[in-house]
Amino acid sequence: MSGSAPRPVRRRTFVLGSAAAAGSAALAGPLATTASAASFGYTDDGSNYVIDTGANLVFKVSKTNGDLTSLVYKGTEYQGYGGKNSHVESGLGTSTVTIAQSGSTILVSVAYGTLKHYYAARSGENNVYLWTNKADTSVSATRYIVRVKAGLFLNDEPDSYTYAPTTIEASDVFQKSDGQTRSKHYSKLRVIDYDYVGWTTGSVGLWVVRSNHEKASGGPFYRSLLRHQSADGGGLYEILYYGENQTEAQRFGLQGPYVIALTDGGAPSSSLYPGTLSTSWADSLGISGYVAASGRGRVAGVGISGRDTAYAYTVGLANSDAQYWGSARASDGYYSITGVLPGTYTLTVFKGELAVYTTSVTVTAGGTTTLNTIAIPSSNDPSNAGAIWRIGNWDGTPSGFKNADLMTYAHPSDVRASAWTGNVVIGSGSETSAFPAYIWKDVNSGLLVYFRLTAAQAAAAHTLRIGVTTAYANGRPQVTVNSWVSSIPSPPTQPSTRSLTVGSYRGNNNTFTYSVPASAWLTDTSQYNVLKIDVVSGSGTTAFLSAGTSIDAIDLLA
Repeated sequence: MSGSAPRPVRRRTFVLGSAAAAGSAALAGPLATTASAASFGYTDDGSNYVIDTGANLVFKVSKTNGDLTSLVYKGTEYQGYGGKNSHVESGLGTSTVTIAQSGSTILVSVAYGTLKHYYAARSGENNVYLWTNKADTSVSATRYIVRVKAGLFLNDEPDSYTYAPTTIEASDVFQKSDGQTRSKHYSKLRVIDYDYVGWTTGSVGLWVVRSNHEKASGGPFYRSLLRHQSADGGGLYEILYYGENQTEAQRFGLQGPYVIALTDGGAPSSSLYPGTLSTSWADSLGISGYVAASGRGRVAGVGISGRDTAYAYTVGLANSDAQYWGSARASDGYYSITGVLPGTYTLTVFKGELAVYTTSVTVTAGGTTTLNTIAIPSSNDPSNAGAIWRIGNWDGTPSGFKNADLMTYAHPSDVRASAWTGNVVIGSGSETSAFPAYIWKDVNSGLLVYFRLTAAQAAAAHTLRIGVTTAYANGRPQVTVNSWVSSIPSPPTQPSTRSLTVGSYRGNNNTFTYSVPASAWLTDTSQYNVLKIDVVSGSGTTAFLSAGTSIDAIDLLA
C-alpha cells in the first residue's frame, strides 16, 4: 500500500542489482476480463492462469485453490520443492479463483471462505505483488511461503539446516557435525531490521520484500521465520501472524502488498520497500480491505528530550487494529510515521527496546497529527536511578551479556556458546560480559554475584532490581543475599511458547524488585556479600527447555 510506515534507518542492506523498470500508470477504469494481445497478459491452461509480465517472469496460479504453481524467470523454474506449491499457510482448500486485466495490471483474486488473497502483475516488471485479507480465525492463514526448488540457492546460513542432520529440539532445531546449530527460527533479524529476505547466486536473485506489517503483531522488535533451506529446497516467508513468543493478540484485515521479486542478482529495487512503495495503481482494483493513501494519516513529532544518546530510540503506534513505527532522529528525536489508518493509538517511545514513555494520539484520514517535543521523565528510565552497582544497562534487551548476540541465531547448546555457568565479582570490569544472558532452572540456576559495601551502605536497606525481557515456563528469579531469602515473586504475563531456544528474547519486559533489609548485609566491609539468583517455577521440562528467563539488567540501588 502507499503510505506505509517509514523505512527505519537500521536495515540489512545489499548492493542493488539490476531491476526491471516499474510501470507506474494508474488503472483507467473497471477491470476487463480478456487477455492482452501483447506479451504482457494471461492465458488459461485448463488448471492454471498463466501470467506473462512481459519482462522475464512468467508465473502460474491454480484455478482450484489459488496456489502459486510455477515461477519461471528467464526460462528457469524456481517454484516448488517436495511436491508442494507456494501458498497461504500450507495451502488453501477449494477456492473461487478469478482473473482480470486492465491496461498494465493483471489481478488474480482468490476467495476461500472469509479469507481473500490476491496476486498482481505489472507490465514490464519481474515482480509478483501479493495481498492477504484474513477476516477471522476460521482460517489459520498465518503466512505466505514461497517454496523454491532444491539446488538453486544452497547456503549454510544460521537459518538453514541443509547440512545439519541431527535433530536436537522438537522437529525444527538441528545440529551439524561440528556442533553448530541451525534452524529456520534463527533469522537474527527483528522486523525493524530488514526490508527483504532471499537468496542470490550473483546472477539471479529471488527475494520476498515484506509488507509494512500494519496488521501483523509483536511490534518493531519482533522476530519470526524469514527463510529456511533443506535438502528438498528452500522457503521464503512473509509472516502475517506468528504465535512463537508472541506478545500481542492477532490482528485481522488486509496485509500487503508484499512482493516476490526476481532480479539479475542484486537486491530488489528500493522502490519496493515498505515506506517507499507506492501502489496508487491498485487503488481501483477492488481489493477487499484496501485503503488508499488518501484514506490514511500521519503522526509527526518535533523531538524527544531526556534521551540517552548512547541508544537508538523508536516511536511506535499500536491499537487492536494496526501497528506502525518509525525511528527517532539521533540529533533531536524528530520522527514521522506516515500511512497510518485512522484511529486512536497508543504512542510508545522505546529506548532500545524498553518502553520509557506512552501517550495517546488520534489519526485522521488525510491529516497530520503534530506533537510537541516529548519530554521523557527521568524516572521513566531505570538507568537514571542511582545504583551502588549495576550489571548491564536498562534497554529492554540482554545486549552485552554473555552469549546474548549468539542467541539470536543459535541454540543455547551450540558449540560456539561460552559456558552458561560462572559467577561475577562486582568491580572486576567484566561484570556484564561474564554474566549469562539467560538463566534456566535446570542449567545455571544459582548464579552468584560477589560485592562489597561500605559501612554506611551496609547500615541501610536497599532495593535490588532484576529486569527481564521474556521468560519460558513461568521462570522468574528468587534471590538470596547472604542468609536472607526473598519470597518467590509472582510470574508476570509472558508468551507461553518457546522463546530462548528459538532465537528470541523479546517478550514482555518486566522488573522484579526486592526490598533487602539492612540486616541482610555483612557488617565486615572487607568481606564480599553474596547474591544468589535462582530460577523458580513449577513448569518446564529439562535442560534448555526447563523454566528460564532472559536478563535485561541487574542493579542494587543506593
